[in-house]
Amino acid sequence: MRNIFIKCRLMTGKSSVRLWLLLLIILLSMAGMWLIGLHARAVEGRTAGSVTDNIAGKIIRFHVIANSDGKRDQLLKLKVRDALIDELSPYLDEAADIESSRCIIEDKIPALKELAEKVLTDEGSFSPVTVTLGNCYFPLKVYGNYTFPPGTYEALQVKIGKASGKNWWCVMFPPLCLVDETYNIVDEEGDKKLQLLLDEDEYEALLEKDVPVKVKFKLWKYIKKLFSGKD
Repeated sequence: MRNIFIKCRLMTGKSSVRLWLLLLIILLSMAGMWLIGLHARAVEGRTAGSVTDNIAGKIIRFHVIANSDGKRDQLLKLKVRDALIDELSPYLDEAADIESSRCIIEDKIPALKELAEKVLTDEGSFSPVTVTLGNCYFPLKVYGNYTFPPGTYEALQVKIGKASGKNWWCVMFPPLCLVDETYNIVDEEGDKKLQLLLDEDEYEALLEKDVPVKVKFKLWKYIKKLFSGKD
C-alpha cells in the first residue's frame, strides 16, 4: 500500500509539473505572439503606407459624385462621366507622365465644366457643376486584377448639384477609365502603361488581394504530448 501511495504522489507531482509547464509555455507563447504581431503590423504598416504613397504619387484618379441616389441623378452622373472621358481620353493617351497629364487636365477644367453643364441641360437638369483637380481620399478599389489601396490620391473631381449621391471613380492617368464595367477588365494597353509607370514592387502590390501577417508556432504538438501523459 505504501508503494502505491508513493507512486500516486509521484504521478500527481509529475502532473502538477506538467500543468505548470503548460501554463508557462502558453503565457510565454501569448506574449511572444503579441510582440511578434505588433512588430509585424508596424513593419507592414510602414511598408504598405510607403507603397501606397508611391502609387498615389504616380496616378491621377477621376471622381464623379451624383446629385442624389435617385435613379435619374445616377443616370445623369454616368452621362457626365462618359462625356468627360470621351473629351479627355485623346489628350491623356499621349501624356507621357503625371506632370503633363496634370497640365492637360488643369487646362481643360473650364471646358470640362461647360461640357458637364451642357450634358445636364440637354437632359433637362440645371444642377450646378463643380470641377476641380485636388487631393481626395479613396477607399480600396478593385479594377479587374488590380487592387488599388485606400489613401489620398490626386483626382479630377466632378460634383453635381448637392453631390450627396453615390459616386463613381476610375484611374484617369494612366488611362484606365476604358474599363468594361460588365466584366471589370483593364485592357492590355492599360496594363502595359501601368507596368511602365510603376516599379516592380508597386506593380506587384496592385496585384495583391490581401497581405496577411502570418505568425506560426509549433506549440500545439508539444501541448498535445503533455496532455497525453507520454514522456
